[in-house]
Amino acid sequence: MNILLAVDDSKHSEQAVQGLLHLFKPQGTKVKILQVVPLPVFAPAPQMSRDYAPELQELAKDAQALVEKHSKQLRAAGFSVDSVVERGDICDSIIDYAAGFHADLIVVGSGGHKGMGRLLFGSVADSVVRQAPCSVLVARPTCKE
Repeated sequence: MNILLAVDDSKHSEQAVQGLLHLFKPQGTKVKILQVVPLPVFAPAPQMSRDYAPELQELAKDAQALVEKHSKQLRAAGFSVDSVVERGDICDSIIDYAAGFHADLIVVGSGGHKGMGRLLFGSVADSVVRQAPCSVLVARPTCKE
């Protein structure tokens, strides 16, 4: 089974990791951990490279550290794990990566936006569920916060 685990630096992603650990056996399971660093909303000057912004470099560095942390956690449990950090639109990147990885399942955390926050920011989990080329497991917190 190929599982794409999409993470970010939120507590909801930790729920996704824990859900994967508790619900799946490591034998025969390949896990690809993906974190997507969104591209900036500002348009750089034409002479600047796409990766010029120092903030992007720092975000990519933090993202790499996070996927490595989760990789170690899953490897310690016996899973075959690989990880990647991509740049782009979060939902589109998850969907595209799942298709290219031939994922049988995508695991994501639920961001928990409600009301106006959900209207303004949308939900990556909702978009992934609607567009995914495979089944999606949305991990939710175990208790109300």
